[in-house]
Amino acid sequence: MKVIPSAVAGVLILEPVVHGDARGFFMESYNKRAFAQATGIEAEFVQDNHSRSSKNVLRGLHYQIRQPQGKLVRVVVGEVYDVAVDLRRSSPSFGKWAGFRLSAQSKRMAWIPPGFAHGFLVLSDVAEFLYKTTDYYAPEHERTLLWNDPALGIDWPLEDAPLLAAKDRGGKTLREAETYP
Repeated sequence: MKVIPSAVAGVLILEPVVHGDARGFFMESYNKRAFAQATGIEAEFVQDNHSRSSKNVLRGLHYQIRQPQGKLVRVVVGEVYDVAVDLRRSSPSFGKWAGFRLSAQSKRMAWIPPGFAHGFLVLSDVAEFLYKTTDYYAPEHERTLLWNDPALGIDWPLEDAPLLAAKDRGGKTLREAETYP
């Protein structure tokens, strides 16, 4: 596995070893030992999630103020623009974001550490997004950071207005948001 640092320390892009031939391909999408050796991160994943979204759907930026989740994310159908925002006030990169493309074709994955808000924009006609989390979903602790907060200045590759859930339209700005120490 190749580890590629992102624009924000701690957020990693992971390139798995893919074995392919005329029949198709094989890859390990997750191996605890290989993940720890490549990243230096000892993560225990407790939940797997799978979402399917249409083009121009923007999900996020989500985080849990308690029970923060580390996420290992990947796309198995289509392509997304993935974004992670550092919400740890003690971090030198507080309020900074990293954005990158993930696709079924590239097979790249990303590690989003606990303490980050996370979201993605679907670039293809449809995308299926899989992610492992280090803590359980706790709706009572879920928060949403406003996807288009000018203070963040995220450069989403939008062609039209995104399709948003009500909770994403009503996200808090960085200034208003609950953050981590």
